[in-house]
Amino acid sequence: MHPDPRACLRRSISLGVLGLGTLLLAACAGQTSQQTTGDAAPPNFLPGEVVTQQGRLSADLYPIIFVIAVAVFLLVEGLIIYIAFRYRRRPTDRDLPTQTHGNNMLEIAWTIIPAVIVTGLFVLAMSVLFQIEARAADPDVEVDVTGFQWQWTFDYPEEDLSFTGAGVDGPEMVLPVGETVRIRLQAQDVIHSFYVPQFFFKRDVVPGRVNEFEVLVERPGTFGGQCAEFCGLAHSDMFFTVRAVPRAEYDTWVAAEQERANATPPPPASGPPPPSGGPPPSGGAPPAGTVVETATTPDAPLAFTQTALQVTAGASVTANYLNDSNLPHNIAFFQGPDPSAPRIAATEVMPGPGNQQSISFTAPSEPGSYYFHCDVHAQQMIGTFEVTP
Repeated sequence: MHPDPRACLRRSISLGVLGLGTLLLAACAGQTSQQTTGDAAPPNFLPGEVVTQQGRLSADLYPIIFVIAVAVFLLVEGLIIYIAFRYRRRPTDRDLPTQTHGNNMLEIAWTIIPAVIVTGLFVLAMSVLFQIEARAADPDVEVDVTGFQWQWTFDYPEEDLSFTGAGVDGPEMVLPVGETVRIRLQAQDVIHSFYVPQFFFKRDVVPGRVNEFEVLVERPGTFGGQCAEFCGLAHSDMFFTVRAVPRAEYDTWVAAEQERANATPPPPASGPPPPSGGPPPSGGAPPAGTVVETATTPDAPLAFTQTALQVTAGASVTANYLNDSNLPHNIAFFQGPDPSAPRIAATEVMPGPGNQQSISFTAPSEPGSYYFHCDVHAQQMIGTFEVTP
């Protein structure tokens, strides 16, 4: 028994409408990331507001390809629907219709027309690609970007500056507006992906290889970026920020950061010690210094060996941390029971094994239970330090 052609047609149309609706909903879905995308409209169904010269070249190609794709879709689907209705079997039909075995003109047309379209798109795409991949002989600024689980390091070799950060805020990359910036990408562990939506550009960050590109930001603003390649448990928190500013403001920022990096630590607030035999300073002597230690071992590369540290309120504390794993870690202390509290002190994020770091700070004056963690693995490597009277 032959199936009813009309039922088959209705089923096909329903499936087609459902599929098209699903694609449209997926294309129009809003961004679900908790990270702000910055001072420009992010890409959605359309490219959004593109703020770089290179990204605009790609964005200008988008409507051309989109219009051609829509035209081809409407033509092909329209012909399918027309033929299905026009030549459907009717109840009065008893014999097969006249059979046509090929049409040379049609076959030539549907071979040449797609070939011309594809060739034209290829030429346009390669022209844009060559412009995007062009390299300046002497870029105005160079930034080395290192991705590792699960954060970024931005190094400015000419300015002798370096910034590392993790989490929803991440580090900030500051760039001058209207100038050519060369960015070099490399990874320490697994594949990451450097993606700034408003740049309309994404490039993989691959271990053992340096991928580079150049970008010219055309207007000031702050633009959110993220890792766009699944790289492990905390991939969803691997964010960063790009802030584009005029050249004068960029030079001021560089000078301020260099001064901060080279600043001499201030003397102790208590001042020089009193003369021998003199009276103790008012308020009495500060509590004696305390040394606390913890580590990360190769057997447990995502854990502290000591997750409960004890110090005395107001004491001078020295925290020793040994990273003996093959992953980058640090230790950060907070003035509260969780990382939303103000940060007291933190070591630099450094890869292991065999990396020993120390940091000194003054313990909170109020007894209680406080918090520490690794900035890179803030969900797995946590602990408490108890401040006692």
